[in-house]
Amino acid sequence: MPSESVTTAEPTALPPPPDPVELLYRDLTVKIHEYRPKDDLASLETAFRFARQWHEGQMRDSGEPYMVHPVKVAHILADMRMDLVAMETGLLHDVVEDTSVTVDQVRKEFGDEVARCVDGVTKLSKLDFYSAEERQAESFRKMLLAMVEDIRVMMVKLADRLHNMRTLGCLSPERRERIARETIEIYAPIAHRLGMGKIRGELEDLAFQHLEPDAYREIVATMESRRHSNEEFLAEIKQIVETELRGEGIPARMDARIKRPYSVFLKLRRQKIAMDQVYDLMALRIVTDSVKNCYAALGVIHNRWRPIPGRIKDFIAIPRPNLYQSLHTSVVGPHGQTFEVQIRTEEMHRVAEEGIAAHWKYKEGRKGPAADDQRITWLRHLVEWQRDVQDPGEFMSTLKVDLYPEEVYTFTPRGKVIVLPREATPIDFAYAIHSDVGSTCVGAKVNGRIVPLRSSLRNGDVVEIMTQAGHQPSKDWLAIVKTARARNKIKHLINASERAKAIDIGQKYLDKESRRLGVQLSRISKNDLERVASEYGYSKMEDLYAALGYGKFSARQVLNKVAPGTVKEEAEEVKPTAAADATAAPVPGRPTDGDAVIKVRGMDDLLVYRAKCCNPIRGEAIVGYVTRGKGVAVHSKMCPNVQSLMYDVERKIEVEWARSTEDAFPVRIVVHTDDRPGMLNQLTSVLSDENTNIRSLEAKTELDQDGALVEMTVDVRDKKQLEKLVAAMRRISGVRDVERLFN
Repeated sequence: MPSESVTTAEPTALPPPPDPVELLYRDLTVKIHEYRPKDDLASLETAFRFARQWHEGQMRDSGEPYMVHPVKVAHILADMRMDLVAMETGLLHDVVEDTSVTVDQVRKEFGDEVARCVDGVTKLSKLDFYSAEERQAESFRKMLLAMVEDIRVMMVKLADRLHNMRTLGCLSPERRERIARETIEIYAPIAHRLGMGKIRGELEDLAFQHLEPDAYREIVATMESRRHSNEEFLAEIKQIVETELRGEGIPARMDARIKRPYSVFLKLRRQKIAMDQVYDLMALRIVTDSVKNCYAALGVIHNRWRPIPGRIKDFIAIPRPNLYQSLHTSVVGPHGQTFEVQIRTEEMHRVAEEGIAAHWKYKEGRKGPAADDQRITWLRHLVEWQRDVQDPGEFMSTLKVDLYPEEVYTFTPRGKVIVLPREATPIDFAYAIHSDVGSTCVGAKVNGRIVPLRSSLRNGDVVEIMTQAGHQPSKDWLAIVKTARARNKIKHLINASERAKAIDIGQKYLDKESRRLGVQLSRISKNDLERVASEYGYSKMEDLYAALGYGKFSARQVLNKVAPGTVKEEAEEVKPTAAADATAAPVPGRPTDGDAVIKVRGMDDLLVYRAKCCNPIRGEAIVGYVTRGKGVAVHSKMCPNVQSLMYDVERKIEVEWARSTEDAFPVRIVVHTDDRPGMLNQLTSVLSDENTNIRSLEAKTELDQDGALVEMTVDVRDKKQLEKLVAAMRRISGVRDVERLFN
């Protein structure tokens, strides 16, 4: 029987797995075609291929190809319905920063618009600056200037930051905290100022999740536990409202507005209340077809349920500066439960969610928002006010203040609306009108009555400013103003006056010391004097005189450099003395115990002491301030007095923690708690577990808030131990907030 030949089939080759980056890009083109069906996406394809080529081989910390990030950023921009220039920038936004591509190459390939936007979102080189703080400040300054020219720079930057925040878990704890804090202090407020409520909300919640993980988990768990009962309550309310509106012939759709975790957290901290006292975790949002029906719906709601006085806000008649419009009211519901209702039109809802991005379409031959859009006007003013702020720390702190959400709506006697931060004063109001009005302000009338200049303004106040020609602002104003504009203008005027005085004092001081030490200044050439000034880092002699007047150097040090070998030797060290009523130089000497842990950077002979108002602790960011004849006072950068002191950056001096120590630092803490038995025992147990000494402790009840206050002074070794103590206290059931107190 012939043998049968058996043929073995060749194994079928499996197709290669789909490329995830390519799939993401294809999804992007589908998304864009849905809202821009007529656009030619050839340039977008070119940008994708270009970026992919240059990012080839680069990986993210998550382990995925780096190119996933730019494509995801472009997806976020497409969700905002941005134009092709913005999305090309999204794909290319890291090529200049993370590869060898230059801005000129981008310009040659993709044109001026894309190149300008890519350059605007590119951080400055790490090699150009003395410190990380200076680099950060200058990168933000560059970004703000680019935003004024083209708001798409910020759209891309916000999309970039949002995707980075969504993938933040892959980074080290230190980088996570730094990026999350920058997000909540800078980027989320910018999104708020641009009216982008949806982006702002997600940025805040993501940052909150990493900065306060325990509080985040507790709030989310509590909200989840109440979700079922809240949904039942809301369903009942919706049914009632739908019936009432239908009866009045008002077309409307309704949805739930769930309070975000970070928003709940802020309310708990601000009002010092427990979670079960937050009644507006869920609210009703009514979206109707016209402004007329918005007010009609408000009437229906108030006719059905009793409104809470002071909780009715009309942002339709007076929109917020970011152009947000809506009616807000809080009412007492059918079971005695308080809830909030928001009423707006479809257009208002779109602007509330998307902000400035809602206007990104072709209008009258132009793209995007109008040049006079109120949100862009704010940005131009911000850049103008910050232009003269040279110190990087001051720039960042004033930027954060200026991004603070507006809360107070005040009026001039003629009815013009002036929007200010919460707790703003009549001085802030005066500077908001004009710099000259602020500087010559001597008094204010609020609602027809004269009030102190430190008074806090409230919604609806009519403010009249009284001025006097020739009047100058007081240093004390720096401690009470709330706006960056007012603070910068006051600092500028005081600085000019103080500098002139310091130059005069420094010159007299140098002349007096030269006569005492036998140095003939008249025989020293101007070039030699300017050479010595440059050795101290100053471009002209006036700057060195000012430094002498402020007390940064001793005249003897300067004279030794001006005329080496001619200064008379002295039997003993003589303390430098300035002219009468002069600013004396810091006295060299042994620092007092407890302050030897801090030194002036680059100098070992200056007297340094920790300021009593804040008692900075090891590990905190600190700043030195040259005082009149007392040496260098060192403050925590969080100290409320720092802003008032730093009106003159020439008095600022770099200080650092000098050595490791087991010294303990006293810190005042106040704990807001529920009023219940055993609370004090639990708090002291936490301190005992950490082997922390208690210097003093006082507890009292707060009758109006159904809570208690525990104020204590404890010894801590450093910032890490303090943070550990605070975190442990916050984990105790019934603790509402823990704050560090400054004197």
